[in-house]
Amino acid sequence: MHYTELYEGILQELRRVFEELKEASLTAFVETIKSHNRIFFIGVGREGMVTRAFAMRLMHMGKSIFWVWDDTTPAMEKGDLLVATSGSGEIGHIDYVCRKAKEHGAFVCLITGSPSGDTAKHTADQILFIPAAVYLGKDEVVPSCQPMGNLFEQTTLLILDMVIMLIENSEPDISFASMARRHRNVE
Repeated sequence: MHYTELYEGILQELRRVFEELKEASLTAFVETIKSHNRIFFIGVGREGMVTRAFAMRLMHMGKSIFWVWDDTTPAMEKGDLLVATSGSGEIGHIDYVCRKAKEHGAFVCLITGSPSGDTAKHTADQILFIPAAVYLGKDEVVPSCQPMGNLFEQTTLLILDMVIMLIENSEPDISFASMARRHRNVE
């Protein structure tokens, strides 16, 4: 396969995922993010990196953001939000953290490419289903010529960047300039 064939194929895959994503689900996710000030995140591998990128932008918006595995992460409390990314919906330690978060009163939102997974079926309060091929996923989604979970990871990054833009467009006190003022300034 040549470069042109690869990028044209990947662009078609991305387009199909965006077209199949349920806008109502995305809107509900945006409202959930907007309604919580303390937000905890968990994800692993490339999915985790995408989740961290989203967490960083929410910090730039002024939200109190915590990564579950950081030593400085405080206790979860009633009214907190946990956003967990589990492409396959079957990552054991993510499911465990989701269950513990619920025990402590947190609202659990799962970003997944496999809503038939255990975390989605038994633990999550809300699901953002991204219908893209994901590593070890079992649900019918947009297939991919790319390896493993690339399509899920790529579309998740883009969709979560769009969530930031949707929030910024709907909140008069948030602007790209105000976000830039919160960017790390010691680099």
